[in-house]
Parts: sequence; C-alpha cells; structure tokens
Amino acid sequence: MVALTKAINSNREDPDRKRANARKRFPVWRWVILLIAGVYFLLPLWAALRFAGIRAFGTVFVQPGFWPAIWLSTRLAIMTTLITLALMVPTAVYVHLRVPAMRRLLESITILPIVIPPVVLAVGVLQVSPGSLKATPWLLGLVYVVLAMPFAYRAIDAGLRALDLKTLTEASSSLGAGWSTTLWRVLLPNLRTALLSSTVLIVALVLGEFTIASLDLYVTFPVWIVQFDQLNANMSVAASIFALVLTWLFLMLIVTFGTRQSRRTGGGAVTLFTVARAETKGN
Repeated sequence: MVALTKAINSNREDPDRKRANARKRFPVWRWVILLIAGVYFLLPLWAALRFAGIRAFGTVFVQPGFWPAIWLSTRLAIMTTLITLALMVPTAVYVHLRVPAMRRLLESITILPIVIPPVVLAVGVLQVSPGSLKATPWLLGLVYVVLAMPFAYRAIDAGLRALDLKTLTEASSSLGAGWSTTLWRVLLPNLRTALLSSTVLIVALVLGEFTIASLDLYVTFPVWIVQFDQLNANMSVAASIFALVLTWLFLMLIVTFGTRQSRRTGGGAVTLFTVARAETKGN
C-alpha cells in the first residue's frame, strides 16, 4: 500500500518536474534570436513613425482619394476571396477524389502566375479583355484571382491531404446526402483551417499588390500611396503605416472569426450524424 501511494505521488510530481526541467533546458540563444527578430521588424517601423510625425497621422484621413482607394482595395479583397475559393475548392476536391493522377498537373498550372512576370500578365489581360470589362474593377479582381491561385490551392490541398476524403464522402453518400450537401456540411467545415489560411493569403496579396493595379490604371490603396508620395513624403509614410495596420486588422479579424467558429463546432470536425439527421428531417 505504501509503495502504491509513493508511485501515485511520484506520477503526480512528474508533470511539475517536467515543466521545471523544460524551463531550465530552454536555451538562451532562442531568446537572443527572438530579440534580434523583434529589433529587425520593429526598428524600421519606429524610424518610419519618427520620420512621418504624429501630425501626419491626423491629416492623412482627409486627403483627397484616401477613402475611395481603401474602399476599392476592400472590395477587391472580398471579390477575389469569394471567386478564388468558389473555383479552387470544388476543383481541388474533385481532383483528389476522381483524378488523383492529375494532382501534379494542377500544381504545375497553379504555379504559373508566380513564374509569369506581373507586367506580362497585366499587358496580356489588357489586350484580350473587352472594353466593357476594362471600365470596371472586375477586370482587376479577375487578375487577382489568377495571382491568388498558387497560394489558395496549396493551402486547400494541404487541408485535403489531412482528411480521409474518400471515407468521408462515401459515408456521407451512404447516409443519403448529395454532392452539394457533402461539400457544404461535411467537407467545408473540416477544411475551415485551410480555407482560413487561403483567405489570409489572398487578402494580404490584394491589399499589397501595386504593379498590375498601376498598369491597369486603377487607384487602389498601394497605388494611391505611391502617387501621393510625390506630393508629401511624410503623408505617404503615414499612409503606408496605416496600410500595414489595416492589413493586420483584417487578418486578425479573419483569424478571430475562424477561431470562434471552430470552437463552436468543436474544432471544425463535423460528425456524419448531423448529416444523417438533416437528411432524415428533409425526407
């Protein structure tokens, strides 16, 4: 009995000892690397803040063209995200299920926007697009969809590789669910992390892209910053810092929303019992 009690007490003390040992083993050089990385990223921001001055941040919001440029970039980010996910998710799921041999070919196709220079891509799109489309932001949004393909596909592909996709679809089909129900109620909730990663990458891409927008004569927020830099350098630096903060806020909102949704649904895992109950009620 005494031996059993000692064994229980030793097991209780093991986690505390392990934590203490882990803290002792944490090397000093990791703190040094974190400190150097922090200085590397924060020092340019501090220099930019010092150059711009506090007054520039108060007047940058009333400059002509500031809010229209932000609104255009926001609309393009939303448009690009919706179109890209609507195209890439069904395509990636179909390739994984029906034609897995085409996976490498799809990876090669989706990497082309990184290989092709943005100037060539922009000039080619302008040459083949109709005049009615050139007068709308849809043209720039569709170009951004092409640019976002490499990042969106690889995030979605990584999420699909982590799932037992064939078992999930077959089980959902055996419960009476159709393809749309399986995609919407089974696959998408389990791909929430991959979709969240894709959204973050797409939004960051759209809010920071300059070359194609300037060639297509659209005044997005990055283009407005460069144009305004010729008039007032302090205001341009203040607008750049505001763009960085705005992008960070967008990404934090996306991550926070995705995290809350995952907690409500138990981490994004969807049981097939939910699908079976929904199908039963529908019948």
